[in-house]
Amino acid sequence: MIRRLLPYPLLSAVLATLWLVFNQSLAPGTIVLGVMLGLLLGKVFAMLRPPKARIRNYPLAARLLARVVFDIVRSNFAVARLILRGAGQARSGFVAIPLALTDHHGLAVLACIITSTPGTIWVSYDPAGNVLLIHVLDLVDEQTWINTIQQRYERPLLEIFQ
Repeated sequence: MIRRLLPYPLLSAVLATLWLVFNQSLAPGTIVLGVMLGLLLGKVFAMLRPPKARIRNYPLAARLLARVVFDIVRSNFAVARLILRGAGQARSGFVAIPLALTDHHGLAVLACIITSTPGTIWVSYDPAGNVLLIHVLDLVDEQTWINTIQQRYERPLLEIFQ
């Protein structure tokens, strides 16, 4: 009961105290309003808080992290070579990738992976069709990119989050 009424007691106390400090008053009305604001904003914060991610396979998450770091380093060299030989030779394009991953945390991690890797960027995601659209700086074969994203990143993320 008390947890429902006061989900974040420390946050509520800090907010009420800040209200008193900003108003520079200890008048009863100011105290009551500060306490009410602290309680209300603590409840609002509790409603805005997303559910915690449930990681089901920590060893796989560690292997995925190592793979991503390796891919980022490798992609940095590939993009540097592309720029040094002349960016006019690059065949950039968009790739639509059908996904099986639906977990919001997994999709967020996939977005970070794709955007962190030089030469690729997450453009959009269609939740209705579960299709990801990415832009690739040097697009040679669209199917290779689809297979890479699905096998190298999506499959481990499915095991980690779903």
